[in-house]
Amino acid sequence: MKIDILTLFPEMFSPLEHSIVGKAREKGLLDIQYHNFRDYAEKARHVDDEPYGGGQGMLLRAQPIFDAFDAIEKNNPRVILLDPAGKQFDQAYAEDLAQEEELIFICGHYEGYDERIKTLITDEISLGDYVLTGGELAAMTMIDATVRLIPEVIGKESSHQDDSFSSGLLEYPQYTRPYDYRGMVVPEVLMSGHHEKIRQWRLYESLKKTYQRRPDLLEDYELTAEEETMLAEIKEKKRLKGETYASN
Repeated sequence: MKIDILTLFPEMFSPLEHSIVGKAREKGLLDIQYHNFRDYAEKARHVDDEPYGGGQGMLLRAQPIFDAFDAIEKNNPRVILLDPAGKQFDQAYAEDLAQEEELIFICGHYEGYDERIKTLITDEISLGDYVLTGGELAAMTMIDATVRLIPEVIGKESSHQDDSFSSGLLEYPQYTRPYDYRGMVVPEVLMSGHHEKIRQWRLYESLKKTYQRRPDLLEDYELTAEEETMLAEIKEKKRLKGETYASN
């Protein structure tokens, strides 16, 4: 995968030199290039200006962005503008981006963008309902979430298929050595070596965690017959627990 990033602060992306993304670059699975669009500004290196019609703050000018974009060697890339008004980023979107060969991220700063910049864009994306100083942190988050899904980056494909949100459910609890730590022991089913029972336990725990913490995820999730039975049991246990509390 090839990723180009248009930014005023290339030095902010140093974390991408490490961990999974850094290893992907070392393996030759990923090429990231940074483009400081201030270098392309014609007007005394000014990248921003006051908005027509008045208003607060400054807007990024179209010219430096267009010229930096034109200088990139590209072949039908997805072009992503980081914008609080964009579609909210999620795991499904990361999985979609991981199928692409070329991505370009445009990181804004200041109050906003000249609207004409958006003619370059295929996707306007936001991390959530809040405003960051610039698009750099959002871009790093999206790149990390996307790159780890590229085949061979992590290793086993199942390593990310069981992640929270990848299956549509939150991830089940996991444990490692020691078996007993300060009186907290690993569930016996995980020590049994019985693969089917372990699968069932993990599915049940995923459903339970999702129902308790993110019930909204279940609204569009297509339950199997097995999952419907498990979820009914989870709801019944919650109901009985509530009745017990009420009686006390």
